[in-house]
Amino acid sequence: MSYGTEIGSIAVDNITTTEGAGQSQCEVAVIGAGPYGLSAAAHLKAKGVGTRVFGKPMEFWATKMPEGMLLRSPRIASNISDREHAFSLDAYELAAQVAPSAPLPLDTFVEYGRWFRHQLGSALDERTVVRVDRDQRSFRLTLDDGQIVRAERVVVAAGIGPFRKKPAVFKHVPAQYVSHCYEGRDVRKFKGKKVAVIGAGQSALESAALIHEAGAEVELIVRNSRLRWIGMHKWLHQMGPISRLLYSSHDVGPLGISRLVAYPKLMSYVPLKLRDKIRKRAVRSSGSRWLPERLASVRAATDCVVSEATPMRNGISLKLSDGTERLVDHIVLGTGYEVDISRYDFLPPELVREVVQFGGYPRLSSGFRSSVPGLHFIGATAARSFGPLLYFVAGTEFASRELVSHISPRSERPR
Repeated sequence: MSYGTEIGSIAVDNITTTEGAGQSQCEVAVIGAGPYGLSAAAHLKAKGVGTRVFGKPMEFWATKMPEGMLLRSPRIASNISDREHAFSLDAYELAAQVAPSAPLPLDTFVEYGRWFRHQLGSALDERTVVRVDRDQRSFRLTLDDGQIVRAERVVVAAGIGPFRKKPAVFKHVPAQYVSHCYEGRDVRKFKGKKVAVIGAGQSALESAALIHEAGAEVELIVRNSRLRWIGMHKWLHQMGPISRLLYSSHDVGPLGISRLVAYPKLMSYVPLKLRDKIRKRAVRSSGSRWLPERLASVRAATDCVVSEATPMRNGISLKLSDGTERLVDHIVLGTGYEVDISRYDFLPPELVREVVQFGGYPRLSSGFRSSVPGLHFIGATAARSFGPLLYFVAGTEFASRELVSHISPRSERPR
C-alpha cells in the first residue's frame, strides 16, 4: 500500500559502529516494534536520544491475531502516541485514503502501525534480539545473525506473545487439537468442523464469532453463569459532562473505575492489593456490544469448565464439570495471558533474577525503571505497577511520556 508521504530509507541517529568487531552502539535499544515500541522510539527520537528499535513492525498483530478481527477499543483510544500527535489514526487514513470505520478493523490498525514507523524514519532494525546481557558499563544485545549491539539502556516492549495462558487440563493435548485464539490468522481452516471455544472475554467471544462465520459449528464453554457485554447501558455515555466525569475516552473499565485507571501515575500510588482489585475488575471477561448479534446462533455452555480432555481417533472428547460430554475436532483457547517476564526468551535467567518482581510482573518505579539500572519495561508487563491502561494501545501516550521524562540524550548530560 502506498501512503503518499512514505519515507523509503530509515535514518539511524547517534549510532556508532566498531570497525571489524561486528559491534555497534546506541543510547537506547527498544526490543519490540509493536505500538509501545514504536511510540517509545518516536518520543525518544523527538527528544534527541539515539534510539534503535528491534523487531518486525506490528508482527504479532499481523501474524497472530485472527483475520477479520475488530479492535475492542474505540477509535480515539487506538492512536499510537507521538510527541506532537501528528501521526494519528485519522492522519494515516487521510494519507492512505482509507475510509474511517468503527469499530476499527485489525488490518487497518496493522497498516496504520507500519505507516507510523515509516513517517518517523525510526532507526528500526528488523532483526531479532536473542539475548540481553549486562555488565558494569552497558547492555550487550546479541542479534539473530550473531552481531552484537551495545546499549546504555534497554526498553522491553516485547508484547504478550509469550504469555499465552493454557489451563492445565489442556497441557497434555496434542497441538493438532488445541490452539490459542491468538496463534494464527486463518479461521477458514475450521470450516465444516466442530470447534469448542473456551472463555468469555473479548478474544474468546470474537474468535467464536469469526469461526462460526467461517462455516464451523461452534460452542462456547464459559466458567461464568452468563456472558457479559461492554457498554450495554448507552444512556450512561450520553449525559454530556456527567458522562465525561464517569468514563474516560479510553473506555477501560466500568463507571468510575474507567476514570481512575485513565491516570496510571495515580494508580501507581494505590496500595498493591487494591490496585490489583481495580485492575482485575477493569478487564474482567466481557465482550464488545457489537458481538451479541453475531453470536446469536452460537451455543454457549455456561457455569461450567472442562474437567477432562481426551484425544480420540476421530477428534477430542471433552468432559465438562456439569457431567455432559462433547466430541469436537478442535479446541480454541480464549483463556487470556499470564505475564511472566521469565518467558521472554531473550532475557537470560541470571538477568531475570536481578529484576524485583511480583507474580511475574516487574516491580517498576517512575520512568518504568526496574530494579536493574537502565532496564525498563513498558506495555502489559507494566500493568501491575501502573494499572490496566497499560494493557491497551491507549496507554502508549502515558508510557512514552513517562519513559522519556527519565531519559536524557547524551548531549544534555553533564560532562
